[in-house]
Amino acid sequence: MINFSNTYYKLPSSFYERSNPSAAKSPSLIAYNYELGKALGIDTQRKTNEELANIFSGKVVLNGSEPLAMAYCGHQFGHFNPSLGDGRAHLLGEVLTGDNQRYDIQLKGSGRTKFSRGGDGLSWLGPVVREYIVSEAMHHLGIPTTRALCAVRSGAPVFREDELPGGIFTRVASSHLRVGTFEYFSARSEQDLKTLADYAIERHNPELSKEAHKYYRFFESVVKRKLSLVSKWMGVGFIHGVMNTDNTSIAGITIDYGPCAFMDNYKHDKVFSSIDRFGRYSYSNQAKIALWNMSVLANALFPLLLEESGLSSDQLADKLQKDFKEFEEYYNDLYLIVMCRKFGIFNPKKEDSKIVNLFLSYLEDNHLDFTNSFRALNQLQHENKEFEKLWLARIEDQDKGKEQIVELINSSNPYIIPRNHQVARAIDSCLEGNDEYFLNLVEAYKNPFTQNDSLEDLAKGPTSSEIVHQTFCGT
Repeated sequence: MINFSNTYYKLPSSFYERSNPSAAKSPSLIAYNYELGKALGIDTQRKTNEELANIFSGKVVLNGSEPLAMAYCGHQFGHFNPSLGDGRAHLLGEVLTGDNQRYDIQLKGSGRTKFSRGGDGLSWLGPVVREYIVSEAMHHLGIPTTRALCAVRSGAPVFREDELPGGIFTRVASSHLRVGTFEYFSARSEQDLKTLADYAIERHNPELSKEAHKYYRFFESVVKRKLSLVSKWMGVGFIHGVMNTDNTSIAGITIDYGPCAFMDNYKHDKVFSSIDRFGRYSYSNQAKIALWNMSVLANALFPLLLEESGLSSDQLADKLQKDFKEFEEYYNDLYLIVMCRKFGIFNPKKEDSKIVNLFLSYLEDNHLDFTNSFRALNQLQHENKEFEKLWLARIEDQDKGKEQIVELINSSNPYIIPRNHQVARAIDSCLEGNDEYFLNLVEAYKNPFTQNDSLEDLAKGPTSSEIVHQTFCGT
């Protein structure tokens, strides 16, 4: 059914713990992503929903699967935790697609491992539903992300503040390597660190494998992937919520959708996560934190960077400081490109930041909806005359027709996003045993840029009673 082609399992035993999933009791299928499964070469013909639930809950372990829990550590809200790891997840194995792309298949909420640190290794249904909806929506928004392959009820209760139904989520990723993976081995073994770096290069940047300064070039690639990702988050008003280094992928994909949220009304320092009490991971701080996380990666890789550089430690540190100033400029350029496209500006100039900032200030001062306000620019008019005059003069000063400008605006500003109150409604419905609203949302978000009057309710912001003020990790 799944033609596993595992490589992480072949790394030294210090990289993981062999561990079988144990959470499923009487699993039942909520959703299976047939389109993604087909792309991964997974054969589900003649498989019943019950069989799919058994497989993608870990109750049945397929031939070729070698379940393991990965070791890593990380900085959580700026504080180093030396030992984290997959405390409620199991990597079932990897698949190699027809176009020679490698993907991990991982279960979340699948039971205890040696990394559980006293936890039960389980997930209640809410986080499963949230991650399925949001990760698939992000994919269709064109933002690099992990993908949702399957969601099941485990058939066993999970105890948090109350007794809740358990859920297990099947996540697909180009890898599950994190900044925290490098931190883990940097703190323990330089040889394992080198093994990890070589593995990561072979998996994500094979073109660098024979270069003289391959570790630096790899580091630079990771930084640029991460900054590109954050610029795309900013363009859709997405707040990750918990940008710890153990939640920062070296593949440049969005990973770990815990207290994530999309903004309704624009607020530059908006925070949703209930555990982010000081705004460390607020909307406007995400680029700074991304760079901070990349500095942690640079520190973890420092022995390898030093060895290949021919520099002294002080010289290398000075070089990296200069590089980070360039990375900051690199991000600023990316951000300006992303935001200017939302205004129908094809070739941004630095002075266009005035248009961006003027519009965002107007949204914040008037408590206006981020997504809908940007989408409405396709009318090529605006009630704020100061902004309108500056903006229209700029877009008219392009060698582009009106239709091209409107097309760029529409393709850069989604008609619908997975709003918090809609996700909350889907979770509540699934808790009552009704999956229809959840499935309808997943289907609707496959075409987020297309205006569809039948989905008008999904384009509306929340009523005052529907506003979600805080989100929770919920694990």
